[in-house]
Amino acid sequence: MDRWDRAGRVAAYGAALGLTPYLLIKVSWVVGSLLGLLPVGTGFGKAEWVVLNSATIGMAGIGIAVALALVRPWGMRIPAAPLAFCAWVGTGFLVPVLPYAVLSSLLASEDGNPKSGSDAGPSMPVWEAALVQIGFVGMGLGLAIALPTYLRRRWPDAFAGRLGDRGADSPRALPWMAVVGAAVGLIWLYWAVGGTAGVAHRGERDLAWHVLSGVFGLWAFVASAATWAAVRGRPARVPRWGPMVFGWLGSGSLFAWSGWKLPFTLYLAVAQPADAALPENLELAAVLHLAAVGTGAAMLRALVRTRLVSRNS
Repeated sequence: MDRWDRAGRVAAYGAALGLTPYLLIKVSWVVGSLLGLLPVGTGFGKAEWVVLNSATIGMAGIGIAVALALVRPWGMRIPAAPLAFCAWVGTGFLVPVLPYAVLSSLLASEDGNPKSGSDAGPSMPVWEAALVQIGFVGMGLGLAIALPTYLRRRWPDAFAGRLGDRGADSPRALPWMAVVGAAVGLIWLYWAVGGTAGVAHRGERDLAWHVLSGVFGLWAFVASAATWAAVRGRPARVPRWGPMVFGWLGSGSLFAWSGWKLPFTLYLAVAQPADAALPENLELAAVLHLAAVGTGAAMLRALVRTRLVSRNS
């Protein structure tokens, strides 16, 4: 076992351990709300709150299982496709927002709850919020280290070579998913810098919303540029691992975050609760999230196909 494998081993176990408190907290929220011991979140009925948090319990459980699969021997024997998909979604959720997660305490309200874009409960104490943040940061950092070491062991030639190794048969057309991804990212960046077109409730905007819109917009551009480079095979002398890694993270961010926000946006559009609202127009937000989900999935497919063509050329 070399130093990279040792680092991956520590990171994987650390990721699983770091996310465990979050899992336990969410279980306590579900049980507490069902027993009437804890209030439900703003804008939700009891059924919706239980369903939402049960979904996050499942996601946390899958995340812990993925982290362990990246280091345990049985992780090399399970089918590659579901593991890669879950790892792609997990890294898409956590790695792109690590800088925001680390600095989110600066955006916290006086009672310790994040102001926007959070996973906070109706009355989360400071210690509980700290455990949630530690879990997210720990899982994100752990996956960022453990996943490449796993890929290195299972597919040692996956990111080998340079973009130009495919030769002159690389497609000349600009990949459509790069165009759509850049367009979605442009809208998010427009909102991040204060643009008001497409914003229905200007009073709901806060610093955290602006920061997260900027983060997701930047990663949409990163994903578009990386996918364009990988599919076109240009610049030819750039090592393939760079566009593949950034394309993986950026496409995962598009798919994971918009896939998470789309059902919530549709719920608000249909139920129209009086005590919950998003800053952006709900119809436009739904279209953007749907486009981001489809674009992220198409980018992943393009990156996988590019890698397979490169290995067979």
